[in-house]
Amino acid sequence: MDYQKLAREVLEANLDLPRMNLVVFTWGNVSACDREQDLLVIKPSGVPYDQLKQEDLVVLSLSDGRILAGKLNPSSDTPTHLYLYQQFPQLGGIVHTHSRWATSWAQSCRDLPAYGTTHADTFYGPVPATRKLSQAEIADAYELNTGKVIAETLRERRLDPLAVPAVLVSGHGPFTWGKTAAEAVHTAVVLEECCMMALHTELINPQVQPIEDYLLDKHYQRKHGKSAYYGQKT
Repeated sequence: MDYQKLAREVLEANLDLPRMNLVVFTWGNVSACDREQDLLVIKPSGVPYDQLKQEDLVVLSLSDGRILAGKLNPSSDTPTHLYLYQQFPQLGGIVHTHSRWATSWAQSCRDLPAYGTTHADTFYGPVPATRKLSQAEIADAYELNTGKVIAETLRERRLDPLAVPAVLVSGHGPFTWGKTAAEAVHTAVVLEECCMMALHTELINPQVQPIEDYLLDKHYQRKHGKSAYYGQKT
């Protein structure tokens, strides 16, 4: 079992959260998985970022959640991460934060509309808010049920998780993801900016409407479509 490279990536991704002003205290976590080795690496629960070291990270089996390495307790959100990886094989990294602007939208229990091209460059349509979890779902297996309501939201709305790589868990906060931990952090930063801009857009123009589908499509496809031309060829 060789998880050191993955652990380094997860450590750097976690340390990026305070660097990017996405967390206060210990309010967040990043994980990544290696599907070939059946591994998931995640931040330990409640460890301050300025004290976090690579050896503190917890390694689990991706298939059944058994702890394989690490002396500390894994993040309390581990069942959410684990369920999403198991349900969506496209995912390689997941981020959860309580960042200021995205959490404000999650607490409002509203989808984040696509008001402009900044949003469209990353999210192919609105970022959905989940339904609220029931009292029974919260009382029993709360973190697992959080993963289930995220998956339910994506499936009911027929969303490609890589085309809309984020969900706002109503009353809770944002989850973002990507093919890697670094990509998931990048999406978390973009989501935070889009949430901030959307709120100010509504304050400036309470009658604002989402951008037209053709403009949304143009901006998303030029970065992510088959004929994408944004950036440099590698």
